Amino acid sequence: MVVDDDTDVLTAVRLLLKSEVKEIITEKNPELILSILKEKQVDLLLLDMNFKSSVNTGNEGIFWLQKIKKLYASLPIIMITAYADIDLAVKSLKLGATDFMVKPWQNDKLLENIKLILKDCSFVRKADVQRVSSTQLIGSSEAMKEVFYKLEKIAPTDANILILGENGTGKDLLAEAIHQKSLRSKQPFVKVDVGALSESLFESELFGHKKGAFTDAREDRMGRFEEANGGTLFLDEIGNITPTQQSRLLTVLQNRYIIPLGSNQKINLDIRLICATNVPISVLGDERRFRRDLIYRINTVEINVPPLRERQGDIALLAHHFAKVYGEKYGKPNIAFSKEAMLKLEQYRFPGNVRELQYAVERAVIMSEAAQIEAKEIFFSPIEQTSNYDEHEDETNLMQVERSAILKAIERHNGNISRAAKDLGITRTALYRRLNKHEL
Repeated sequence: MVVDDDTDVLTAVRLLLKSEVKEIITEKNPELILSILKEKQVDLLLLDMNFKSSVNTGNEGIFWLQKIKKLYASLPIIMITAYADIDLAVKSLKLGATDFMVKPWQNDKLLENIKLILKDCSFVRKADVQRVSSTQLIGSSEAMKEVFYKLEKIAPTDANILILGENGTGKDLLAEAIHQKSLRSKQPFVKVDVGALSESLFESELFGHKKGAFTDAREDRMGRFEEANGGTLFLDEIGNITPTQQSRLLTVLQNRYIIPLGSNQKINLDIRLICATNVPISVLGDERRFRRDLIYRINTVEINVPPLRERQGDIALLAHHFAKVYGEKYGKPNIAFSKEAMLKLEQYRFPGNVRELQYAVERAVIMSEAAQIEAKEIFFSPIEQTSNYDEHEDETNLMQVERSAILKAIERHNGNISRAAKDLGITRTALYRRLNKHEL
């Protein structure tokens, strides 16, 4: 799909690609992008940065990039512009764009980039191990076979699903795979990290608001529930929401409609709900922490994603996959592992799970000076080893217990000190004092 207000550009791209792809959709009006994506299965989007000839800020393209990525996170997007602005290119890539092209482009270069992007997206689907759609959900171990079996059974239904598993196991990938295999696959997939939403932002983010509903409400905003209508809503870190947020969420799920802040108008909902948490179900079931009636609402079926230490046979598969991905990214195609390097990976417990393996392989690819990764080029995260200290040692030392708790909280909230302090039940200042005490 190509979106540009210049008909000459649309014609040029159509002529260039007509013998290369099955179908080309061209559109001048960016307002129609989301409705087209609802109707069509698009593999790649070329999106103009500026739709007003008098303006070259790129803000309009950035706006639509963010809008599209909220609903179609895995859709590759190439941004196109007549202005070679490095800062703008970097900004668009950080916000999820796959590539950035300047008009007028070289046809050979554009074709090469498109082919590489489409090849990368189809790599996972064509692999010789069991993977799900275009996600990186990979595995052949018995533990993952059970996950895949449940996935095949559950995905075509509209049952609400609760995904359980430690940080870094790939719960978000499983959620997206369920959507891709569901009857709603052509409709939006909307992900929300509800655990990171403050009390003040929770309702506005999820249910939307009208202009003037509160001090900073300068325009109407569609909530994530409404964005996901007809498709799938994925609420990540559901175990971390407050009792007040739980109550509000339960009401919406029971009533099947929302009312945006500042409005009296009901919006009926038709969504498939998937939730995920790293909190064990035994802990989540404690009424002092989480409402059981809400658990029953979100948990028609539950899927446990096993930690990497319980799927030892998948380490080599995942390592080779990440080596291919990062080898292509850093200009080192066909990079492989020595026997010693692979043995080092397979003997490690990976407390950070697949995410830690991914970063370890990326670092190894960067550090490697040859076509083969050696054991000495593989390093494991000291953060993961420290934060999971209680798996390996009897923590009788009070200082070590405190240090471990602090590191876990900071990791859980991706380095956000305010949220980590709130999670620990102390003030931000108190947390800083403890960080200094432990020399963190």
